[in-house]
Amino acid sequence: MTTRKPFGPEGWTPAQLGSLAGKTFVITGANAGAGFQATRILLSKGASVVMMNRNADKSAAAIAALKQEFGGDAGVSDVHMDLAVLDSVRKAAAELLEKVPRIDALICNAAIAQVAKQEITVDGFESQLGVNHFGHFLLTGLLFERIEESRGRIVVVGSNAYKMGLKRIQFDDLNFDKRYTAWNSYAQSKLAQMIFAYELQRRIRAAGKNVQVHVCHPGASRTNLLKDTASCFNKVVWAILSRIIAQSAGKGAWPEVMCATQDGLQPESLYGPTKRAQTVGPVDECPLDPVALDRESAARLWTVSEQKTELTWTL
Repeated sequence: MTTRKPFGPEGWTPAQLGSLAGKTFVITGANAGAGFQATRILLSKGASVVMMNRNADKSAAAIAALKQEFGGDAGVSDVHMDLAVLDSVRKAAAELLEKVPRIDALICNAAIAQVAKQEITVDGFESQLGVNHFGHFLLTGLLFERIEESRGRIVVVGSNAYKMGLKRIQFDDLNFDKRYTAWNSYAQSKLAQMIFAYELQRRIRAAGKNVQVHVCHPGASRTNLLKDTASCFNKVVWAILSRIIAQSAGKGAWPEVMCATQDGLQPESLYGPTKRAQTVGPVDECPLDPVALDRESAARLWTVSEQKTELTWTL
């Protein structure tokens, strides 16, 4: 697949942003890491941001830090949500819809990774698939009408892990009950997110809806993604490697901000860092493995996701 480089040798940077006054962005998992940095960038351009976070104390601390930086009237607020619990997602979506009249972009940023031992959510899902895919699938569906009314966007933050691991959705054993590994289950969850995003693009296009869907990845960024879930060994390895190969969480946020704001982005594309096997470097279009565009898997995953979340989309 040919990749375009529309942003030149330096790639996209936040310097290309104009005023975002009057726009409202919703970001999951925004109390730290790339989500927090994305919030900072958007607030600096005058936008309002609603953070959807699981930990109330960390959320309050993040908001306090942002108000200290941008002033007490900074347009940042939060809605409590645990993506691992579908009832929590439903309640959070209802609260958000009461709270905001428009959603210019929903950024599906939250994720868990490299869960050392198999964990099952209260709804019966392997935890990474439950949080990264099923939780976001349900949230996106519940907010879709408001996003469409706003002529808004949906940004799915994927990972280069989608083209690693088994490179398929293990429909016959979604929870990896037979042989769980932290890496394969994480890779499946990120592949599921991206397959869903591209299928959503196709369905929106077929239905003539006014919603854009874009997919990005943060590359290798120094965040706390592995802090609470990975094995001690993987934490140590990442602590060492991140000093050598990773970029800052701030730069890791650039692709999702770009996908939420930039005009002229293309469907069936992946945006993120473009150097060193897409781990760091200028943000632009990246090569996309065809596995993410498999329509048979997409149709099957959509059906399974509707069944698991008990949400039937109108698309």
